[in-house]
Amino acid sequence: MLFLKLSLVVIVILALTGSFWWTISISTSSRGHIFRGYRRLQEQLVSDLWDIGELSLGPSRLKEIEFCSEEFENYIPCFNVSENVALGYSDGNEYDRLCGQGSRKSCLVLPPVNYKIPLRWPTGKEVIWVANVKITGQEVFSSGSLTKRMMMLEEDQISFRSASLMFDGVEDYSHQIAEMIGLRNESNLIQAGVRTILDIGCGYGSFGAHLFSKQLLTMCIANYESSGSQVQLTLERGLPAMIGSFNSKQLPYPSLSFDMLHCARCGVDWDKKDGIFLIEADRVLKPGGYFVWTSPLTNVHTFLRDKEKQKRWNFVRDFAENLCWELISQQDETVVWKKTNKKSCYSSRKPGSFPPICSKGQDVESPYYRPLQNCIGGTNSRQWVPIEERATWPFRSNLNKNELELYGLHSEELVVDTANYKTAVRNYWSLLSPLIFSDHPKRPGDEDPSPPYNMFRNVLDMNARYGGFNAALLEAGKSVWVMNVVPTTGPNYLPLVLDRGYIAVFHNWCEAFPTYPRTYDMVHADGLLSLETSQYRRCTMLDLLTEIDRLLRPEGWVIIHDKAPLIESARALTVQLKWDARVVEIESNSDERLLICQKPFFKRQATS
Repeated sequence: MLFLKLSLVVIVILALTGSFWWTISISTSSRGHIFRGYRRLQEQLVSDLWDIGELSLGPSRLKEIEFCSEEFENYIPCFNVSENVALGYSDGNEYDRLCGQGSRKSCLVLPPVNYKIPLRWPTGKEVIWVANVKITGQEVFSSGSLTKRMMMLEEDQISFRSASLMFDGVEDYSHQIAEMIGLRNESNLIQAGVRTILDIGCGYGSFGAHLFSKQLLTMCIANYESSGSQVQLTLERGLPAMIGSFNSKQLPYPSLSFDMLHCARCGVDWDKKDGIFLIEADRVLKPGGYFVWTSPLTNVHTFLRDKEKQKRWNFVRDFAENLCWELISQQDETVVWKKTNKKSCYSSRKPGSFPPICSKGQDVESPYYRPLQNCIGGTNSRQWVPIEERATWPFRSNLNKNELELYGLHSEELVVDTANYKTAVRNYWSLLSPLIFSDHPKRPGDEDPSPPYNMFRNVLDMNARYGGFNAALLEAGKSVWVMNVVPTTGPNYLPLVLDRGYIAVFHNWCEAFPTYPRTYDMVHADGLLSLETSQYRRCTMLDLLTEIDRLLRPEGWVIIHDKAPLIESARALTVQLKWDARVVEIESNSDERLLICQKPFFKRQATS
C-alpha cells in the first residue's frame, strides 16, 4: 500500500514537471498575455492533475463545507439583533454592527427556494424577482414612503416605476433639488461639482437609480433590517448600497468624502443626542457640498400648528448654522444647505460655540466604526478642497500632479497603475468573454437582451489601492460600478479613491462586509492574499473565501491575482467551496498567477 502511494506521488511530480515546461512554451508564444483557449489547454490539464493528486490524498482529502440552514439565507454576520438586546443594547443601538468571535458561520449560504438569476443590466435596474429578496406584497404597499409607493407587485416580479407619470416621480423631485441649488436641472449637478452622493435611508434606491443615468454615483446606506430591507432591494437592482447607521458609530468613510448628502424621510432624528448625527453628516461632506433634507418637520405650514415640531426644526436650523452650513433654499418639505468652503468660518463663530473643532488627536482621517465624536472633523485634512475647485467628472478621475502630492504620490505611480489595470481588464475580458458575453448572451427561452449585453452590473474590488481597476473598467466602456474597498491592513489611499469620483469604503477583511448575501456579480482581489497573510491575523484564507462566497451571486465570478504559492493554496480551498476554479499563468517568467472561479447555482430544495 505504501509503495502504491509513493508511486502515485512520483507520477504526479513527473506530470507537473512536464506541464510546467509545456506551459512556459505556450505562455512565451503568447508574448506575456493570457491565452484565450485556457479551458481546452492548460486548465483542463491542471484540473486533471488536481483530481489525480486528490486520489493520492486518500482519507485526508479536504471535506466540502456544508450548506447553511434556511434561516441563514439572508444572514449578515455582525448584525445579530437578539444578541445585542441580550447584551443590553437599546434605543436603536441594538441594530448596530457588533463583530465578535463566533459571528461567522462556517457554512455556505444558499439562496431562497425560488431564487432566479437577476435580469441583465439595465433591465434589472427596474425589474427584480420577488423571490430573490425578503419582502412580501403586503410590506410593499403598507408603507407610506415615497419610494415604496413607486413599486408595483406583478406576480413574481417587483417593477420600479420611478419616472412614471402615474406616480410622484423621482425625476420631478431631483429636478426640484437642482433648481433649489440654482441649476437648470439635475444634469447640471456635475457642473456644480457634484459626482458622489450619500443617500441616507434610501428607500429602495429610486433616487440613485435616476441619477445613475446622469453619471452621478449614489451610495445608499440604511440600517440593518431583518426583512423588507432597503439595502437588499437596492443591491438586487444592481445599485450601490451597504448597511450603515448613524446610531452610535462613525461611518467607515474618510472625512470629506461626498459631494452631497441626501435624506428623504430617512428615519434619522437629526435633532436628537445634541446634534451628534449632524456632526457626523458634516464630517463626511466635502467643503462646499450640499445637505438635502426632505421631511414633514421642515414644512413651515405644518410646524406653525405644532409647537413641538417647530422646536425641533429650530434646533436643526440653528445647529446647521453653527456647523457653518448656509441655508440656500426651502420649498415645501425640502431644505438644502451648503457646507462652507472656508475654514475661517469656524473661527468667526461666537466664542464657546458648539460644536467645537476637533483637535488633531480626535480628527481621525479614516475612522473604522469609531464612536461618534462631538466635534467638527475634517478641518485638519490636507484634502480640504471645495467641490467648486475640483475638476468636474469625468476629468476628476485623472488627478493632476499637485492633487496627487496631497496623498504622497507621484504622477508616474498613477500612470503605471493605470497602465497595468488597462492590460489586466483586457486580459480578464479575453478570458471571460466566451463565457459571459456574446452577441446574444441569453439562456434558452430568454428574449434577446438590450445592449450593452452585460451580465455584470457591480464589482467588488477587495484591495482597491488607487482605484485603478475601477478607472480601467470605465475607460474600457464597461457599464459597471465598483465598490472599492481599502483594507484596514494596507496603505490607506481611501481618500484618493473617493476624490477620483468613485465609491469606496474602509474595511477589515477578517470581519464580514456590511451587506446582504448575493450582492455582487464579480469579486476582484489583486494582492489581497499577500496582504492578509503577511501579518498575524485571527482569520484564515478559508474564512476570506467563505465570505466571498456569501457576497457573490450564484453564477458570479471571482478573479484573484497573487503569488503562485498563495494561488495554489486558494485553489485547493475552492474544492471545499464547491466553486469551479481554474489557475491561469500571466507571464512566462512570472511567479504570479490568476485564479478564475465561478460560483455554481445550487438550488435549495423546497421543504414539504
